[in-house]
Amino acid sequence: MSEALLDHATQTIAVGSKSFAAAARLFDPATRRSVLMLYAWCRHCDDVVDGQELGFGAGAKAHDARRELDQLVEQTRRAYLGETMRDPAFAAFQEVALRHAMPPRFAFDHLAGFAMDVEGAHYETIDDTLRYCYHVAGVVGLMMASIMGVKDAAVLDRACDLGLAFQLTNIARDIIEDAQNGRCYLPAQWLREAGIPQDELALPRHRAALARVAARLVEHAEPYYASASVGLQGLPLRSAWAIASARNVYRQIGIVVKRRGASAWDTRCGTSKAEKLWLLGKGGVAALSSRLRAAPARPDGLWRRPGAAHGAGLDAALAVDA
Repeated sequence: MSEALLDHATQTIAVGSKSFAAAARLFDPATRRSVLMLYAWCRHCDDVVDGQELGFGAGAKAHDARRELDQLVEQTRRAYLGETMRDPAFAAFQEVALRHAMPPRFAFDHLAGFAMDVEGAHYETIDDTLRYCYHVAGVVGLMMASIMGVKDAAVLDRACDLGLAFQLTNIARDIIEDAQNGRCYLPAQWLREAGIPQDELALPRHRAALARVAARLVEHAEPYYASASVGLQGLPLRSAWAIASARNVYRQIGIVVKRRGASAWDTRCGTSKAEKLWLLGKGGVAALSSRLRAAPARPDGLWRRPGAAHGAGLDAALAVDA
């Protein structure tokens, strides 16, 4: 059963995220196993809510997203209580969450991000967008850091920053695809300033203006990528190499989006195998050099993740249920 779970998780990341799959190979075997299993759970939850399979086929089958999400919340609660999990994704999550004493609030905060999609949340400001980024990606950074043994709040902040940067990049890359699925994560203020009606987001006549909005979003991710680099020194060396490499690959996707301009959505932006190898090499250098410098304070102007008290009610409720 243990090897079957790992095989399932490995297949999930190979199909769902080629960018992260390349960097994940750099982890030591034990860490890699947990990282892949956590990814499998995150991917599963996303797919269940969206009615997809490994990120494809949104809306392909009729489903009640609210009911599906409620079931995911209940299964997550049961996983933390140690009940037998028959679903491979939840069996994988249970192994990771219990082995690494992952705070329940992280998992439930992640599921709250899917609730924002189900409820059709509106994003008026960039802070609203960042709040969504926290739930769907920043908190995944916190869970990944937990797997790597991180307890220091300052390092956790940097891990969250990397998740925020990843998601800002994803949003910029996927603007048209999201719009075609009835979703928009761009700040409404930015769209108004660019003269783009939200219900016309996918129309070709707005591509030049949309490219400027996307570039603005990519630029907004930069200080979060920079902050995340500082956190490398708080990770084991091989984990720092893997994370630095993932950072480089995702950041490069944003650079490609910005460089392509109005053509950014003609084909999906990504990196070639040769580029990935180069970026993995750069990641190794960054991991080693992180050991040689003192960590500066996190800039005050960056969006801050919810504090340790956030989600405490969920932890308490879980304990009562237990």
